Amino acid sequence: MSTTATPRTDTTSRTPLRGRLAVLSVTLGIFVIVTTEILPIGLLTPIGADFGVADGTAGLMMTMPGLLAAVAAPVVTLTTARVDRRLMLCALVLLLAAANFLTAAATAYWLVLVARVLVGITIGGFWSIGAGLAGRLVRPASAARATAVIFAAVPLGSVLGVPAGTLIGDLAGWRTAFVTMGLLSTGVLALLLLTLPALPPDRVTRPAVLRAMLRGPDTRFALLMTFLVVLAHFGTYTYVTPFLREVTGAGPGMITGFLLVYGAAGVAGNFLGGALVTHRPHTAFGAAAATIAAATALLPVLGRSEGGALALLVLWGLGYGAVPVCSQTWFARSAPRTPEAASVLFTTSFQATIAAGALAGGYVVDHASLRAVMWCGAVTAGAVVLVALRVKGPGAAAPPPPGR
Repeated sequence: MSTTATPRTDTTSRTPLRGRLAVLSVTLGIFVIVTTEILPIGLLTPIGADFGVADGTAGLMMTMPGLLAAVAAPVVTLTTARVDRRLMLCALVLLLAAANFLTAAATAYWLVLVARVLVGITIGGFWSIGAGLAGRLVRPASAARATAVIFAAVPLGSVLGVPAGTLIGDLAGWRTAFVTMGLLSTGVLALLLLTLPALPPDRVTRPAVLRAMLRGPDTRFALLMTFLVVLAHFGTYTYVTPFLREVTGAGPGMITGFLLVYGAAGVAGNFLGGALVTHRPHTAFGAAAATIAAATALLPVLGRSEGGALALLVLWGLGYGAVPVCSQTWFARSAPRTPEAASVLFTTSFQATIAAGALAGGYVVDHASLRAVMWCGAVTAGAVVLVALRVKGPGAAAPPPPGR
């Protein structure tokens, strides 16, 4: 194993309160990152209208962060392998704040895309470094709970962040929504500086570790299924706001409420998926994909009414809410002794596919229709179900992933 051990932070000397505050700060960091990344979904139409670009072109705001995050995850982690992780997390959140303020002040669409590049770098670096830190911030007995709290920030970004940002955009303009995220990012930076201890690298992740993981069949199946299901989701969900406006006929306030209900279903899906994936990872992945496939296939038919659209968004939220925990757990079980390397591959595959999904969905929207993009997503998600039926769960005899 090509890693170099370095002294760990002594968690036994930290009080439970300080440990909880440190976990909270990392959780809030992920929350503002997730919210910033997917905030354009709720504001796609007004941003596009402001700069005079089509919905498909406006979807580049989702493509750019995903693409850059996929590159940044291994590059940032490997090039800063010997840098204190506290310093890296703070620097990345500072970059996020700058990106939000730049978006709010942008006078041309290309400046928005530049800001989204900075968001992508933050996503890749923060996720790869921060996702496996829970065990270093609290006592070992509390590590599993701390990990659950950190990963709960992902669905909470959908539950609170996107609907709240959409509401702010409706009331005060989309630029105000990004100013708000910039201020929140600044507050999270202050909390990180106050609560995180020194975090010298526990192990130095080298390229050989990543290459070894890629040779494993469990990792390859995780990559394939993550690619397909995230492609299906973001190829469709990126354009859910235009769909609700144009096909369902929902107004801004109704759309905000729909997104809030979707996010709440995502939280439930996160915990349901987490409970199932530990013992039956292929079943959890397949069930999540099947739910997304059903929701997106039926949305063009039943989503013409507000009641039908709402019911299908609940189903969709339940399915996608389980996806991140299923994917991350599969990667972690494939490499239980190198959690940071597992986080790098998880982040890279997830974010690269977000970019591909938003780009592919934008092409379908611009050259076909909003209904067509939903059906394409359903077919892609259905392919995950077929793959899941042909594989066994990862590392059947392996220990559970660190922090769970």
